[in-house]
Amino acid sequence: MSGIAIGLTMGGFMLVLLALRVHIAMAMLVTGMIGYTWVAGWAPLANYLKTAAYARYSIYDLSVVPLFLLMGQFATHGGLSKALFNAGNAMIGHWRGGMAMGAVTACAGFGAICGSSLATAATMGQVALPELRRHNYSPGLATGVLAAGGTLGILIPPSVPLVIYAILTEQNIAKLFVAAFVPGIIAAIGYMIVIAIVCRLDPKAGPAGERATFAQRVKALADTWPVLLIFTVVIGGIYGGFFTPTEAAAIGTIATGVVAWYSGGLKGRGFLECVYGTAQATGMMFLILLGADVLNVFLALTQMPAELAQWVGGLGLSPLLIIFVIIGIYLFLGCIMDSLSMILLTIPIFFPIVMGMDYMGLDPEGKAIWFGIISLMVVEIGLVTPPVGMNVYIINSLAKDVPMAVTFRGVTPFLISDMLRILLLVFVPGVALFVLKMLG
Repeated sequence: MSGIAIGLTMGGFMLVLLALRVHIAMAMLVTGMIGYTWVAGWAPLANYLKTAAYARYSIYDLSVVPLFLLMGQFATHGGLSKALFNAGNAMIGHWRGGMAMGAVTACAGFGAICGSSLATAATMGQVALPELRRHNYSPGLATGVLAAGGTLGILIPPSVPLVIYAILTEQNIAKLFVAAFVPGIIAAIGYMIVIAIVCRLDPKAGPAGERATFAQRVKALADTWPVLLIFTVVIGGIYGGFFTPTEAAAIGTIATGVVAWYSGGLKGRGFLECVYGTAQATGMMFLILLGADVLNVFLALTQMPAELAQWVGGLGLSPLLIIFVIIGIYLFLGCIMDSLSMILLTIPIFFPIVMGMDYMGLDPEGKAIWFGIISLMVVEIGLVTPPVGMNVYIINSLAKDVPMAVTFRGVTPFLISDMLRILLLVFVPGVALFVLKMLG
């Protein structure tokens, strides 16, 4: 059998495991081990496995992942999410749908110091959902906007999936963070436009709130200064060359921890809960990393990525059509996988294909960064699409009286915004690259 045939066969086997509800990490690990044995035998697999875990986990750049996760935990317990929501609500809560728009801005702000969509959705859901329901927002809009807004946690840097992408493709983390900033802001603005349209079509879906006084607005904005300071230090320090990404994450974590301690969020069992939450999320991510490593080594042995890239190049398809096929595959995988698993599974296959084609005259580095942003934006859609839709499940766990179908319907207009944003970046790659070009 050819490498592509073997790879596709084992890929089908992995999908069967996923259909049987085997955890994605174990599905990739088992598939990779069986495939490796098929191609090279048991002895080479055993020789590889004895050093695989150390080889993966000893990479220095990976230490940024638990640090960003711990920073998000400190931000959650430090009350920064509530300050962000209050600021957004004070500024635009008197608009029709303004409180929901304020929740979007709060999700974007929280994402700037978190890096996790699930944490953003869970934290902002606890803060904003009771207020949205109390002000008679429709169940679909209230839950839908928070599920969609949670995806800003990985779109607004720092972003854990972007760190993983940078490691897999050997790209500069700082440049990827800078490139993601503008698309993330566009995403937030797009969600706010969706809310405005929904509330114009159905005024009862998002009634206007009370107008805050000037003094209330100033105070609400002033309470968000820790977020602005931490974001500036972390991102500015990384891109300015003052810190490595790991050093910046450590400084940001310490600063966020100080804020959380000062606010009382780390009293009692607060600190231990932050550590336990970080350890649990890190363990899950690193197990997925190990499973993906074994699977990708198997695929490399089959030469499937290289053969697939050569085969696609020989089809004579236009680069634009290839990109749309890749996006379509991502959208399909988003229905059955989480974002990190998709990045780890697909990048070793898709990246060589993209880098081997000429797309709108982009240089190799620009093309790699642009594709990273496109991949990130497409995989985040999987967080709000059925049947997995992890953000939707998190929000519905906070609003048990709202049927899941209602939340998915509430998310649909935001998915339309996501698709329009992806089309914008596909046809205008400069949207993700012009800030980098301006900074030189």
